[in-house]
Amino acid sequence: MAAAAKDLKTPLLLASDDRRRLSQPPSDADHQLHVPQLILNVNEQLGPPPSSNQEASTNQYSISIDTQLDFDENPYGFIGSNGFEVPGSTTVDPFRNHTPTIEGVYEWLKVLVCVPIALVRLVLFGLCLSIGYFATKFALHGWKDKHNPMPRWRCRVMWITRLCTRGILFAFGYHWIKRKGKPAPREIAPILVSNHVSYIDPIFFFYELFPTIVASESHDSMPFVGTIIRAMQVIYVNRFSHQSRKNAVNEIKRKASSNRFPRLLLFPEGTTTNGRLLISFQHGAFIPGYPIQPVVVRYPHVHFDQSWGHIALATLMFRMFTQFHNFMEVEYLPVVSPSEHHKESAARFAEKTGRAMARSLNVVQTSHSYVDYMLLSKAADSGQENPSHFMVEMANIQQSFHLSSSEALDFLDRFLSMNPDPSGKVKIQDFLRAFRLKACGLSEKIFEFIDVDKNRKITFKEFLVGSVHILKQPLFRQACEAAFTETDMDQDHYISEQELGASLLPAIGSLSTDEIRSLFNLFDGDGDGRISKGDFIICLRRNPLLIGLFSPHFMHKDLDLNAAAGFLEETV
Repeated sequence: MAAAAKDLKTPLLLASDDRRRLSQPPSDADHQLHVPQLILNVNEQLGPPPSSNQEASTNQYSISIDTQLDFDENPYGFIGSNGFEVPGSTTVDPFRNHTPTIEGVYEWLKVLVCVPIALVRLVLFGLCLSIGYFATKFALHGWKDKHNPMPRWRCRVMWITRLCTRGILFAFGYHWIKRKGKPAPREIAPILVSNHVSYIDPIFFFYELFPTIVASESHDSMPFVGTIIRAMQVIYVNRFSHQSRKNAVNEIKRKASSNRFPRLLLFPEGTTTNGRLLISFQHGAFIPGYPIQPVVVRYPHVHFDQSWGHIALATLMFRMFTQFHNFMEVEYLPVVSPSEHHKESAARFAEKTGRAMARSLNVVQTSHSYVDYMLLSKAADSGQENPSHFMVEMANIQQSFHLSSSEALDFLDRFLSMNPDPSGKVKIQDFLRAFRLKACGLSEKIFEFIDVDKNRKITFKEFLVGSVHILKQPLFRQACEAAFTETDMDQDHYISEQELGASLLPAIGSLSTDEIRSLFNLFDGDGDGRISKGDFIICLRRNPLLIGLFSPHFMHKDLDLNAAAGFLEETV
């Protein structure tokens, strides 16, 4: 790296196919295709002339950027972007409950007839829950060594709770449950994975197998439920914490490796669906590399969809109590083992298991994930008419851009502030208003850049993929730092309103005082009346499309070599 930095004949290259052509002048064909030509030449020269408050520096290196960019077509060519493609989407909603309300004369009559039965069922439910709760409290009383398996006498007490859960299933209308196949011995398959359709799933498996489960940390504080799952020696995980997920995988490995512990049960989808398809699998169950037995759960129905999709829990429970009978089928599939010939990745192992489950269910597996459900819920909470328009099949995007769930939700917040129409699309006027931009040539080109379909409207998926595409460009961070340096004209490490307005003048023309102040407040995150470098970069990371406003500053300007060296170290 040091040798490369001192070789003044070696240009600093972008990570693209343009590397082979950086030292060549652009051809006419290049101009016709609007491909940006960016040449970075390292020159050894004296430092800038000394000012009254600054001594002259000697033997400094600088990067002279010669740009020939067609900003009319691509406002982000200066950071190496040649545009992006938006992955195709399916039209299905995996979280939609198809009978969210009582419809039809038959259903209303059935509800009226079953109301007295529902009261009896509710009493049975409460009685079984209370007995099971106190039996579990007794089994857990005085048990301190949670690191080792539960003692046998405590497990025998838990049989009371397991029988109570069968009573709870009976109260919900599951008078009999059809089973196909059998659980494999724990020695053969220490881990089971199942699709997740309803809150009934874990209740059934608690009664049937009494396994150790992996659950969200938030479940521990739930009344009754938290106590019962602690008796299952639950493995808690915070899905938004990398360290928590890592610890959970280590705990899965430890418990799966010892036959003294119960078998483990995981729902790799991470949330409930409507059962009409599978969504992408999390890899926690597959990383340890132990044989896995897939299990599929079905809820056949005609009038009442029992899936816990986007429907209130109280509504779903009431509908279950007012059915004559609810059907449930559980099928244990053959054990799936990782390849013996070579070490199989968790992703391939998960894919192989998913195919087996999808074949049994006769469904497809999509790239939706738990984050899509979070996006759906946020859109619904904001009052959107069709919240399903805001799902993006997040598994594909996370795989391509390594985008976190919190970042995706932040981008949705900004998109929702643009007032999407009932079809989930945003017009250019609302886009510019949200970013506090005036209508001009450059701002329109920014909109057109992410308007992949060229219909003068953008979807959330276009906005998300376009924003993340810019954010993940290798030169994005360096461009942010250089833009701050150019805008900080008096070099006091802060940007004033006047400096911001003057800096944006070449890009979007003259701005009124109110327009400058509106943009200034967007960048001034802490509201202290000045924009620090931290404020500036945080704003651009939250709104990466705004880096296009500073594109004129990257024509014939010098950047610091250390920043470029850091970029090279990251990309080599």
